[in-house]
Amino acid sequence: MLPIAFHPIYKHPLPEGHRFPMIKYELLPEQLKLEGIATEADFFEPSKLCEDVDVLRVHTADYLDDLKNLTLDKRAARKLGFPLSKELVSRELRIAQGTIEGCLKAIDHKVAMNIAGGTHHAYTDHGEAFCLLNDQAIAARYLQHHGHAEKILIVDLDVHQGNGTAEIFTGDDSVFTFSMHGASNYPFKKETSDLDIALPDGTNDEAFLKELRHHLPDLIAQQKPDFIFYLAGVDVLSTDKLGRLGLTPQGCKMRDEYSFSAFAKANHISKPFIPVQCSMGGGYSPEIKIIIDAHTNTYRAARDILL
Repeated sequence: MLPIAFHPIYKHPLPEGHRFPMIKYELLPEQLKLEGIATEADFFEPSKLCEDVDVLRVHTADYLDDLKNLTLDKRAARKLGFPLSKELVSRELRIAQGTIEGCLKAIDHKVAMNIAGGTHHAYTDHGEAFCLLNDQAIAARYLQHHGHAEKILIVDLDVHQGNGTAEIFTGDDSVFTFSMHGASNYPFKKETSDLDIALPDGTNDEAFLKELRHHLPDLIAQQKPDFIFYLAGVDVLSTDKLGRLGLTPQGCKMRDEYSFSAFAKANHISKPFIPVQCSMGGGYSPEIKIIIDAHTNTYRAARDILL
């Protein structure tokens, strides 16, 4: 079983001008079923919106209140990139709940995927760049609070640095943040992750994979996590409108295969496996087929390597 969180609220969450590339959330489940990577039974809808108590382990009460009451000041609202609405806030709460429930399923099934998520630009007290609430950070705190995990590793391979995630866990030894991203890309003022690998514009498959192979296995061995979050943005592709790296579709696929293999080979814990929760992150190539194919490869790699 490959548990996959699907969020039906995506069908009409945003004004028409903001629909692309959000349409990928509707198309990706159909592609996974078409290729036989997943069946209808693999998908689950979050059972509810994420509760305030879970959000507030990460985000401030003032920020959450401003989101829910639509009282963000105009400057803060503009940084979100989306028009602020109750539907948008509900969408973000549903994403976060999907990641939480996916984590619990990963504990039983090795890995769980969120069709969306990877909202790593959300800080404790504000959001930016299409990220209102940090889904993986909220889920990490949920796991720790409920005794499901102690040491957590966040592997962020989106083209953009996980600045919000880095800020949230600054000074916290129980969560290790690792980000490989474009050096010259957004955010232009980077935060400090526990390990940042900033890559030059045009980094190709070989150079990207060389860095990943150099760092990821040693990092897992040193940190000894008992839960891993993986952010698998496909905006690392050379075709991406918002990325500046040079990966081919094959290179992006190899990135996912190598990462899941590294997770699977970790043998430092008494349990038979380290659970992995994967959120999709960004993908902004002009052709939707390129985005869907790249995300589909991530699911295929998870199934073939971890299950």
